[in-house]
Amino acid sequence: MNTIFDMNPWSLLDELLGGDWTASGIVRNARNRAEGRFPPVNILIDDNAALIEAELPGHTAADIELTLDPETVTLADKPALPAEGDEKAANGEKTQPSWKRRIELPFRVDAEKATAKFENGILRINLPKAEQRTARRIPIATA
Repeated sequence: MNTIFDMNPWSLLDELLGGDWTASGIVRNARNRAEGRFPPVNILIDDNAALIEAELPGHTAADIELTLDPETVTLADKPALPAEGDEKAANGEKTQPSWKRRIELPFRVDAEKATAKFENGILRINLPKAEQRTARRIPIATA
């Protein structure tokens, strides 16, 4: 039986990481840690859509920026505009959001049918799945 003292450092590291980590998984996890985990979200997925509920106490709908890519939802607070006379305002600089949360979905979203509603500190985002394009057979005409 091997103990922790019998293992070499590389096998110990492999054991701690589970041995099946890929480079993309490590980068994705590092990016998620860097972006943080605020706001906390619940994600419910069924055959037709996904529902994301984000807890944002103390915020208003005007404070939140919501963007949608085909398979990614991004939540962020809207950066505050620099006050007049501020050095950033004079240079035309924009401030960065204080928090940002990216959520990757396992399917493409129909952006035209997506909806969002903010009520009592909870943001609910309904994301219908985009219709799946199926392959079709194309007949070949002869001359």
